[in-house]
Amino acid sequence: AERLANVRGAFRVRDPQAVAGRGIVLIDDVMTTGATLDACARALKRAGARTVTTVTLARASAERRSTG
Repeated sequence: AERLANVRGAFRVRDPQAVAGRGIVLIDDVMTTGATLDACARALKRAGARTVTTVTLARASAERRSTG
């Protein structure tokens, strides 16, 4: 929740006409909480994107692993 609050409103689309009516793909190498992708997707949808699809290569685990 804290991360989501930190990035809410942090992103905006400079040229809404560039995304209006288009399908957008957001690519993230590692997704931790998903807050950044969510905030970016919301900004794109507000700017008129038809769809926003997210693709991530890996997801950070919530579990902490002990090595010793």
